[in-house]
Amino acid sequence: MNVRIIISSLLFIFIYNGLLFYIGWNGWVWLQHFFTINLFVYTLVIIALGYSYILSRFIEMSFLKLIGSCWFAVMQYALLLLPIANLAVWLMGMIGVDREMSIIGTGWVTVLVFIFIFAYGLFNAYSPVIRRYQIEIPKKVSKQKMMKIVVASDMHFGTLSGKAHLNRLVTLVNGLRPDLILLPGDIIDDNPKPFIKKKMDDKMRELTAPLGVYGVLGNHEYYGGQIPWFTKIMNEIDIRILQDEIINIEGMCYLVGRKDKTDKRRKTIKELVKELNDELPIIMMDHQPYQLEEAMTNQVDIIVSGHTHRGQMAPNHLITKRMYELDWGYKKKDQLHAFVSSGFGFWGPPIRLGSRSEIVVIDLTFTGE
Repeated sequence: MNVRIIISSLLFIFIYNGLLFYIGWNGWVWLQHFFTINLFVYTLVIIALGYSYILSRFIEMSFLKLIGSCWFAVMQYALLLLPIANLAVWLMGMIGVDREMSIIGTGWVTVLVFIFIFAYGLFNAYSPVIRRYQIEIPKKVSKQKMMKIVVASDMHFGTLSGKAHLNRLVTLVNGLRPDLILLPGDIIDDNPKPFIKKKMDDKMRELTAPLGVYGVLGNHEYYGGQIPWFTKIMNEIDIRILQDEIINIEGMCYLVGRKDKTDKRRKTIKELVKELNDELPIIMMDHQPYQLEEAMTNQVDIIVSGHTHRGQMAPNHLITKRMYELDWGYKKKDQLHAFVSSGFGFWGPPIRLGSRSEIVVIDLTFTGE
């Protein structure tokens, strides 16, 4: 094994365990004012919480993944809130407030903030909104002058984004009466097994549109390592997964589906579209929104992406905003209309702050003579 990988791994474990200790220590100091706690048992609980998600990768138990996923949110906001709480206790001590009283009071305020974060975050995660955009493309289409495209990305269907959330998707999408449904990646959360076990494929089969239902692979389909099985399942329910493929949709437009950026062998946009007649509209699905400039240069008219989740949990959106030219919403670059969805589902904890689960509706009008 590469020495650099070993050193990086050891450094990560050291830092991660240090953060676990910090969070655990704060909890220990506060809880001691109410209970008599066995330090050994308490330490085991903190370690179990901190490593439950990693264990779930080796032991297929849904409750381990649930606990581990929620721990990510606890850890993120603990590392944001606890330093503030520690500073508040120190400042109150400086002005003569009793230490025990300041610890208890600050602890309760922190707990209430955590309750608000989880309650509001759960609501945002499981209560999707519909975002509508109206655009025009100056190209002539023989069959119809308008097309309604409905986009749902990053569902991460499986353990936490389960059948109830899938029911919401099917009800909302079909209720919009789309002409075309696009699913730009991360349809499942890594492994297809929970998806099949819950018979979610039977429900997803109900998604319907006159011009079809199409998807592409996201990075999590690659992480699961079951792409042939996944694409077979999708084909059986009439959802075609495009892997560097192009479909001519009833002579109305080209639909281009890219492999995910995870696949180093995927074709460039130029290679994919070089043979296309750009008199017809070109619509592209690309899971990760990294190459808007290349799409614009190669005369793509619409590109839809996901992946970013808009950071999912604030203030992570400040990071995604710096990482991507467009991390969420809509942007026009010359003839290109770019859309990035925050996603219908979520990765890890079922928590969204500063973002919302969503379905994107693109009302497209062809204005060419």
